[in-house]
Amino acid sequence: MSYFPMFIDLGGRKCLVIGGGKVASRKIRVLKDFGADVFVVAPDIIDEIKEIPHIQWEEREFQEKDLEAATLAVAATGDSNLNHKISILCQNMNIPVNAVDQIEDCDFIFPSYVKCGEVTGAFTSGGQSPVITQYLKQQTQTYLTEFIGELAESLGDIRPVVKKRTKSEGQRKKIYQEILQKGLEEVRLLKMEEIDKIIEKYSQESEEETWTEQGD
Repeated sequence: MSYFPMFIDLGGRKCLVIGGGKVASRKIRVLKDFGADVFVVAPDIIDEIKEIPHIQWEEREFQEKDLEAATLAVAATGDSNLNHKISILCQNMNIPVNAVDQIEDCDFIFPSYVKCGEVTGAFTSGGQSPVITQYLKQQTQTYLTEFIGELAESLGDIRPVVKKRTKSEGQRKKIYQEILQKGLEEVRLLKMEEIDKIIEKYSQESEEETWTEQGD
């Protein structure tokens, strides 16, 4: 089965992790990397988890009420029967669930990912071959650098200006492409006066010229 690639905003949303071991710790850190409000419950929680900043945890058995208001849940108990039970509960409550190493009990899976600022690249093999996704991650890390994140932020900052000064999507696309190309070639963020010249160049094109060139 192929999984649909979807990026979701977890900022400030409750994500429940059931489990207190090394695997749970890894999942927690991924969720925190994307701003989730993580709540952990397990009879025994390792110190590594307790030391993660800005999470909530309780050392006790999982209870169904823990799922209330959860955006998603992760079952990482190490007990396949309990993970399956949690998965069924989540499905009945329409809560997406990931049951570690039990693909048949998962609504979603954790991809291998590279994150630079607001730019994120993610890969999955549908649970078939983690070594493939790790390879793709390593290859991506060679070019998805911190500078790419800075460049993406810069392009985002000028979007209102570009939209105001252009008439068509074709013009805007050319502007962004030239700014991106120059930035990558010179490994620097363009100055505003340089960006102004690029905007001016393409905003003078007619929409017919822009769309004709875009189709080539």
